[in-house]
Amino acid sequence: MKLQRENLKGKNVLVFGSGISGMGAVKLLAEVEAQILLYDGNEKLKEEEVRRKLPEGCDCQIILGELPDNVIESLELAVMSPGVPQDIPPVERIRAKGITIWGEVELAYQMGKGRVLAITGTNGKTTTTALLGEIMKAYSDSVFVVGNIGNAYTGAALSTKDDSYVVAEISSFQLETIESFAPEVSAILNITEDHLNRHHTMEEYIRVKELIAVNQTKENYCILNYEDKELREFAERCPATPVFFSSERRLPQGIFLEGDRIIMKTEDEETEIVKTGDLYLLGKHNYENVMAAAAMAWYAGVPVEIIRRTVMAFKAVPHRIEFVEEIDGVAYYNDSKGTNPDAAIKGIQAMERPTLLIGGGYDKESSYEEWINAFDGKVKYLVLIGQTREKIQKAAHECGFYNTILADDLEEAVKICAQKAQKGDAVLLSPACASWGQFDNYEQRGDKFKEYVRRMMKEEN
Repeated sequence: MKLQRENLKGKNVLVFGSGISGMGAVKLLAEVEAQILLYDGNEKLKEEEVRRKLPEGCDCQIILGELPDNVIESLELAVMSPGVPQDIPPVERIRAKGITIWGEVELAYQMGKGRVLAITGTNGKTTTTALLGEIMKAYSDSVFVVGNIGNAYTGAALSTKDDSYVVAEISSFQLETIESFAPEVSAILNITEDHLNRHHTMEEYIRVKELIAVNQTKENYCILNYEDKELREFAERCPATPVFFSSERRLPQGIFLEGDRIIMKTEDEETEIVKTGDLYLLGKHNYENVMAAAAMAWYAGVPVEIIRRTVMAFKAVPHRIEFVEEIDGVAYYNDSKGTNPDAAIKGIQAMERPTLLIGGGYDKESSYEEWINAFDGKVKYLVLIGQTREKIQKAAHECGFYNTILADDLEEAVKICAQKAQKGDAVLLSPACASWGQFDNYEQRGDKFKEYVRRMMKEEN
């Protein structure tokens, strides 16, 4: 049962985290007239800097550093930003007092209206969410594309109506703190090793991903990748009605790639959605994203003509195998969204030229051997940056790949690639690592890559 917005009026609510999600939660809570305490454990932050980020007219209490016991005891609800681990002492102290803990996704869902279509998975979430958002916008006048894609769900929740569609990209961090969140149609695109520094084990990471369907019923649908063994097994216990997609085989029912055709097959009919040659998107992984988005739209009731027209017009989202420029016959691609080895494998597989690859970044405790073994003769040089550069170089050498170069930063890596690339080659930024430490996020990393490439182009001219 969803809360009414008036249920939070006057309640003492802690917002944990002062980033984009935290500020989105503060804004929503201010609008429903809750009593807000904004907390951030980073004692180096200055209160006046945090206060400047608050919504206009919001005068909430701000606490930095240590969270006092008397503050915890005064709370009626705590709202967690996705970046806050659930096993750190302040969170455990809140939980020990029996205080309800929500994430900002749960808060937004409780306060919002409309039909929710939600997407998770290790890779492909952003492209699939953006594509589904475009399909739904072609179908409905009231569509909100939110979540991990960069628009806080809390920022949109109070604008939603009963006839709205909310298309939400949901990360594992956000799924940890849901309670009643129940999409009408959900999707789990794939599950591969990622975020083990947060979830500690693959078993826990898989469990959290599967929570996207925990509150669904058989009247709802969950779109799953048939080629993922974990998801085939999950289908047998999924609370929703499972619908498979496959890029490898014809399915008796579901959506699949057959030759160059993406086909939807139900009990009653078989419908061609689109031919891959009519898509702007490159690579099998993108055909999977198209299948997932198309299936979600289909089961949300969107006519096939709208689905077909939209997927044919859709172009790649920024930072996901995004063509930047061609300089002296060398094509430069920005795949900064390749923040883990499996995503970076997809980037390499999409390349049709000999490739100079830029990798490395923040260490999420991933292993890199599978990524390196997927080079499949395409990679001429691996230029490495960031915290993981020596770790990846060691793994590459152990896998028999020795053409590695260590660079001090991304700008130097781009220059090295430009010097070594020959006409007909590609330079690909696909780091297999998070951006933290060197950049604020993968978008900033990708933007810097594009800036360095285009600066070279100007120098050439």
